[in-house]
Amino acid sequence: MMKIFIAADHAGFARKEKLKDFLAKSGYEIEDLGANELNQDDDYPDYGLKLGEKVVDSQVLGILVCGNGQGVCIAANKVQGIRAVSAFTIEMAKTTRLDDDANVLCLPGRFLSDQEVEEIVATWLETEFSKADRHQRRIEKITNYER
Repeated sequence: MMKIFIAADHAGFARKEKLKDFLAKSGYEIEDLGANELNQDDDYPDYGLKLGEKVVDSQVLGILVCGNGQGVCIAANKVQGIRAVSAFTIEMAKTTRLDDDANVLCLPGRFLSDQEVEEIVATWLETEFSKADRHQRRIEKITNYER
């Protein structure tokens, strides 16, 4: 059973809770890193950074949700070793794993239907990195810059 980290701020809380059900029904083990309750005063960087650190430490994929999917993406990408992406289509989700070896998927709590989000998440989780030389070279350049 594949493990997934998931986290969201208040604007992504409802979507995160629905995603947890979807992921469990799809056979994934989920570790919820918060928010554990709806709190309009919470801040997305807290969840983006926390999840990013867990992903790097454990080499487990992660999913983040905030209002537009961008704030958590910015925060997570501050963690060395994180390749967080925002995907609003199935094709974007597929190519971010296939070409970029993304390890965190950032989604909006708004703007997409439940069905769209489920299809994006399923595609992202089912797609493996291609390991094509050109993609490995590009990721290596980013990794070297982080040092």
